[in-house]
Amino acid sequence: MQRIGFGFDAHRFSSETRLVLGGVEIPFELGLKGHSDADVLTHAICDALLGAAAEGDIGTHFPDKDPKWKGASSLTFLKDVLSLLGSKGYSVVNIDTVIVCEKPRISPHVAEIRSSLAEAAGLPEGVISVKATTTDGMGFTGRGEGIASYATVLLESSGD
Repeated sequence: MQRIGFGFDAHRFSSETRLVLGGVEIPFELGLKGHSDADVLTHAICDALLGAAAEGDIGTHFPDKDPKWKGASSLTFLKDVLSLLGSKGYSVVNIDTVIVCEKPRISPHVAEIRSSLAEAAGLPEGVISVKATTTDGMGFTGRGEGIASYATVLLESSGD
């Protein structure tokens, strides 16, 4: 059996934090505001994985009210989500993502982001796609207020 999941996340920029995408610190004058490391890419992937398995969402598993997750690496979330899904008989077929922002340019960092995600997830890089786009100045990402990310995943299960 195969199951598809879709995830989305968005965070506003902050001058008081660093920018982390897919577990990689991206050199930029602004970071993202959030309870954890505000890694919008990894958060979207986690939500897509959880959604495909009908296991809730990232806020349910890693609530921003819990001080345990303050400043936590979102790669920890990814590992925990994959462990949960593995215990339920799911395996990842592929992960496809899009990062939406005007700045910084993401393309120079795609290979490192894919490698980081693959290592954290215990998956081959070839099953993880990371793309980037802009909104040509439209919306909150176009105005440079933050970054959004989308993720789609395909899971396989040996069970129901």
